Amino acid sequence: MEREPRRIREGYLVKKGSMFNTWKPMWVVLLEDGIEFYKRKADSSPKGMIPLKGSSINSPCQDFGKRMFVFKLTATKQQEHFFQAAYLEERDAWVRDIKKAIHCLDGGQRFARKSTRKSIRLPETINLSALYISMKDPETGIKELKLEKDKKVFNHCFTGTCVIDWLVSSNSIRNRREGLLLASSLLSEGYLQPAGDTSKAAAEGLSDTPFLDLSDAYYYFPDSGFFCEGYSSDDDVVLKEEFRGTIVKQGCLLKQGHRRKNWKVRKFVLRDDPAYLHYYDPAGGEEPLGAIHLRGCVVTAVEDMPDTKKYDVDNILFEIITANEIHYYLQAASSTERTEWIKAIQTVARTGK
Repeated sequence: MEREPRRIREGYLVKKGSMFNTWKPMWVVLLEDGIEFYKRKADSSPKGMIPLKGSSINSPCQDFGKRMFVFKLTATKQQEHFFQAAYLEERDAWVRDIKKAIHCLDGGQRFARKSTRKSIRLPETINLSALYISMKDPETGIKELKLEKDKKVFNHCFTGTCVIDWLVSSNSIRNRREGLLLASSLLSEGYLQPAGDTSKAAAEGLSDTPFLDLSDAYYYFPDSGFFCEGYSSDDDVVLKEEFRGTIVKQGCLLKQGHRRKNWKVRKFVLRDDPAYLHYYDPAGGEEPLGAIHLRGCVVTAVEDMPDTKKYDVDNILFEIITANEIHYYLQAASSTERTEWIKAIQTVARTGK
């Protein structure tokens, strides 16, 4: 009986049409032997499938000047497919896994994440997948927190010390030294992700151990909805205490009008229940001027638009494409702020109600 190809990665990307220069959000699934793309996540049948055998990938792809974080997949018979991610780390993660899948196909091997079990002498009896499920248990697992450091707010994360404390209390390890070995393996296998400069530096080999048993080393679960906010404006600092309940992020952005294509400053409030991005007159007023429904949307960075030049700005733009394919163009004050908004909107689009 032939084995079904395993799913390696999936998520929304923006894909260029094969016939026309149109870009539309697609639910993309990376399998061991190909890439399937669907119009919607809930669809049972894909709109298309790209075989990976004999394919090549090019990143960064700069064929489209106004679109950032694009990569190109060239299949057999020189068929070119273009995909756009929302931010740099997301693009690089897709490219890394696609490259590895192609390499495994060419070498007749099965796709597998790099294992550190042997290098750290982890007992074969330890089931990392089962341990990960226990760590995420809402009642008895590791509690996800909102932590602040270096003028940043880290949402849905926890400290290295919390991880080791939990491993000790759950009798998964005998002492904290064993906990470091086990946590390092969870990190290397992708069950934990580093958040912030301290934990990232350790994961990149700049410390004695990949994982840090420290209260200022932050980590998160890869499917937790983690995102990081910076204090990008005075409003963010003043209203920081209001970030509870359904408000995830707020601040001022430039928004392009749909009819006249003119740009105006609006105050935006991102909510996760319901999953809407409301916008208001920054001069005052409790009633929103409008709202963008985020469930099933795709958000991506845009490098340039001609009608932004009259504002003498740096064109730090991003685009929201809703589930019914309405396009909204917004502009942040800095590239860092743009990334923060994109990641926050992505989280709400995926987990909001």
